Amino acid sequence: MFIGPHELPNRLFVAPMAGVTDRAFRRLCRRLGAGHAVGEMVSAKPELRSSRKTRHRLDHRGEPGPIAVQIAGTEPQMMADAARFNIDAGAQIIDINMGCPAKKVCNRWAGSALMRNEPLALEIVEAVVAACAPQGVPVTLKMRTGWCEEERNAVRLARAAQAAGVALLTVHGRTREQGYRGRAEYDTIAAVKAAVQVPVVANGDIDGPEKAAAVLAATGADALMIGRAAQGRPWIFGEINHFLDRGEHRAPPATAEVRDWLLDHLQDHHELYGEEMGVRSARKHIGWAVHALPGGAAFRAAMNRIDEAGEQRRLLADWLGELAERHPRWPQATGIEAAEPPPPEQECLA
Repeated sequence: MFIGPHELPNRLFVAPMAGVTDRAFRRLCRRLGAGHAVGEMVSAKPELRSSRKTRHRLDHRGEPGPIAVQIAGTEPQMMADAARFNIDAGAQIIDINMGCPAKKVCNRWAGSALMRNEPLALEIVEAVVAACAPQGVPVTLKMRTGWCEEERNAVRLARAAQAAGVALLTVHGRTREQGYRGRAEYDTIAAVKAAVQVPVVANGDIDGPEKAAAVLAATGADALMIGRAAQGRPWIFGEINHFLDRGEHRAPPATAEVRDWLLDHLQDHHELYGEEMGVRSARKHIGWAVHALPGGAAFRAAMNRIDEAGEQRRLLADWLGELAERHPRWPQATGIEAAEPPPPEQECLA
C-alpha cells in the first residue's frame, strides 16, 4: 500500500477526528496495528495558525511517518498556502477535507459543502496539488458520497480529482445530509473504485473484523478507514489485521496489557496538553474505554471529579488492576453502538 512515495505497513487507516485523533491517540493506534493515521482537521485560515488548538493539532513530535495533515477551507489560494505552511512544518502528505458534515464547517461552504460546488472543489484540488507537487508531497482527498440522496456526485468528483493529480481518495459511505445517521452504504464507494486508478479507501461503520472483510469485498477498496469504532478500543486495528491475514479471530487482549496501553496513552496525552487541559480532555478517552465495562459508569463519574494528572493516572491504574484480577481478558464490547456519543467539541467523526 502506497501513498505517493510512502509505503505503508498495512491498509488500515485512522480517520481524522477533530478533538480525538491527536498525536497521542494516533501514536497509540499505530502501535496497536494501524498502518496510517491522518491528523486532525486544521483550518486553512492563516490567522488561526497560532491558536492553541491548532498548535496541538500540528504537534507531530515523536510520531512515525508519513505525517499526514488534513486541511479545510474554501479559497483555493488560501488552501495552497496552508499546504505549503504545513509542509514546512513537517507534513509529508496533505489531505483535503471535503467530508466533514458539521454545520459550523458546512455553513462556511467548507468540508462536505464543497461537493455542492464542483468547480470550486476542483479549483481547490488543483491549487493544493500545484503547491505540493514541487516538494514531492502527495495530496489525498476525503469526501462523502454526495450532498444528499438526490446529489450523489462522488464518482464525478473522484474522476476530476484524479485528473487533477490527487494520489488517493477516501469515501465515507454517507451523504452530508445523513451526517452520521442511518447506515453507511458501499455501492457508491465501489463505483468510485471502478471509476479511478488511484487507491480508494472505504470509510463508514467499520466496527469489527467481519465488517472490515465484508466492506473490502463489497467495494474492492484498497484500504479501510476506521474512526468511531477505535474510540476506547484502539486495538481494533490489530484485531482486523489478524482476521484479514488469518481468517480467524484473535483472542481479546489481556486486561493487564490494555491497562499498560491506556496508561501510556494517558501519559502521552498529559505531555501533549499539559496538566490542566490534559486532565480534562483525557476524560473522554477514559470514558470511551470503560463505560461498557462492569462498574464503568461509576468509575467514569469518579474520574470526572479528578483534576490532577498524577491522581488521574493512579486512579486509572488501580481500577484497571482490580479489573484484571476479575477479568484476565478484556471484556469485549464491540460495535460503534458501544461508543459514547461524540462530545460537542468533536467536529468531524468517521
